[in-house]
Amino acid sequence: MTEKQQQWLTDRLHYLRGLKSPSEQQRLLKLLSEKTPRTAQEEKTLNLLVNAERSAVKAQEARTKVTNLIQAEKRAAAKVARKARDHALYQSAGLLIMAGLVDSQTGKPIDNAAALLGALSSLNELPRDNPKWQEWKMRGERLLEQKQIKS
Repeated sequence: MTEKQQQWLTDRLHYLRGLKSPSEQQRLLKLLSEKTPRTAQEEKTLNLLVNAERSAVKAQEARTKVTNLIQAEKRAAAKVARKARDHALYQSAGLLIMAGLVDSQTGKPIDNAAALLGALSSLNELPRDNPKWQEWKMRGERLLEQKQIKS
């Protein structure tokens, strides 16, 4: 074994000793590494166990990297969705400001908040096929056009 391999094995054995329930392969690795002198067959077995343990470590590192990548993608997607939601909420607040129901400087309702909520709740209870909705839609489109012309 080279010095580098011996150092890796020493570090790995230190880690394995700290495990509460090492695998059978890891237990055998600990036993053979501590045994002196070793027969040629035991040396061969030890080398195979070291290679297997190194492969297991690399596989675990690869799984960790993949998991981190997947989590990063999920966080990025959630961030995009959250930004889109926030943007839609800001636009809704902008509509309340354009309607004169909310002060654009403070962000607070012009009138009593409970009264505004009650009015909006009553508005939501009005059936969508009521002719008032069409009237309000046309008025809103005009206000939006005026806002776009001014901008």
